[in-house]
Amino acid sequence: MEKSQEKLNQIEKEILKFLIDGIPLIKRPFKELAEKLNLTEEEVLEIIKQLKEKGIIRRLGATIRHNRVGYKGNAMVAWEVPEEKIDEIGNYLATQEYISHCYIRKTYPDWPYNLYIMIHAKTREEISKVVNEIAKKFNISNYQILFTEKEIVRKHSKYFF
Repeated sequence: MEKSQEKLNQIEKEILKFLIDGIPLIKRPFKELAEKLNLTEEEVLEIIKQLKEKGIIRRLGATIRHNRVGYKGNAMVAWEVPEEKIDEIGNYLATQEYISHCYIRKTYPDWPYNLYIMIHAKTREEISKVVNEIAKKFNISNYQILFTEKEIVRKHSKYFF
């Protein structure tokens, strides 16, 4: 069975919901979850490890609200990248600390952009400077900077479980 088609049991679903909702800032959050699920802390951690090994979880990390910590420059940048260079450029951009997301998407006759990044900086001017440097480095002339107007906080979807 493909990793993306793994069936989750109820305990795995509960653990994923806990992780998605945000791990509370307490001394032993996994112990608290384990008690709610009638498991040991070690069992919860083992299930999380298995979910990672199955490819259901990529990583655990903090989500930073960029605008709340002084990063007012947030933008999605849509790039028109030659197909033969898309993996090379995408893999490079995905490693940059100022980029939080990097996606390849389908193009359309009136929208030729195939590589998208979410980029964060303290100001819009800083974003523009970094984007211009990327464009120059990879000789990309067609791109659109779509600055964030308002952040809408996302929660997990009922469709995941």
